[in-house]
Amino acid sequence: MADQSSTNQDICLAMLRDSDRDRYLACLLSPQDKRGALAALYAFNAELARIRDLVHEPLPGEVRMQYWRDLLQGTAHGSTEANPVAAALLSAIETHRLPRQTLLDMIDARVFDLYDDPMESRGALEGYAGETASALIQLASLILSPDDAPKSAEAAGHAGVAQAMAGLLLLMPLHRHRGQIYIPLEILSATGLDRDSFLDGGDKTRVSAAIEAFAGLGRDHLAKARKVAIPQPLLPAFLPAALAGPVLSKAQHVGAGLFEKTVQQPQWRRQIGMTIALMRGKI
Repeated sequence: MADQSSTNQDICLAMLRDSDRDRYLACLLSPQDKRGALAALYAFNAELARIRDLVHEPLPGEVRMQYWRDLLQGTAHGSTEANPVAAALLSAIETHRLPRQTLLDMIDARVFDLYDDPMESRGALEGYAGETASALIQLASLILSPDDAPKSAEAAGHAGVAQAMAGLLLLMPLHRHRGQIYIPLEILSATGLDRDSFLDGGDKTRVSAAIEAFAGLGRDHLAKARKVAIPQPLLPAFLPAALAGPVLSKAQHVGAGLFEKTVQQPQWRRQIGMTIALMRGKI
């Protein structure tokens, strides 16, 4: 059983290496005895995040998400042996007493990804980010140090929102191609745009203003996260969020140019950035 558990964790790490390199590196910068559970948690997140890439219609995506709901609620059909991520996740939940409801809320939030409905408000955006990226940081913190985790809740909330917004900026060209939009309608309205005119991209001045406002909101959350002292044992959970700053800053600078060029740092620079954050003890 122990050998199988180790194999499942290795599979999760390998998946992350291909699908979420930043969190893969964050696992490697974590204590060795925590890596397997962190990899399982992050692989679960990666599985949810890629569902929209695997389906052409919302209904098949809903079915895939229902599989994970059933697993967490103990009503899944069949064994988890055929799904290493599922088996590793259940092991992590049991070992570290992770709250299943938080994981279920994460699934529910991700349903938004399956549809092309606009994000209505800043509050809706922050709620989405809170139940996905922020929750992931909090769950990782419980794995790393359950005694310290409550002390980082505020920092996790803001850091997760900043990280989620940076990720949405990086994915904006893909989302635009699909007809998806995560910039809240209230931000678009304030810059004289609506969903269709933003996706059209013709008014580059106003599109740039909307992107700058969106990135600025992310930078505000990152600044708030940085004001909160993060206990040393929890830092690995926050390392991916340490990469949000350069993305948010560059997005503000390029504006509408984000549709044509990436603001992602090269992999080697991101790895150095996370290592430095760990050594400095802050994001």
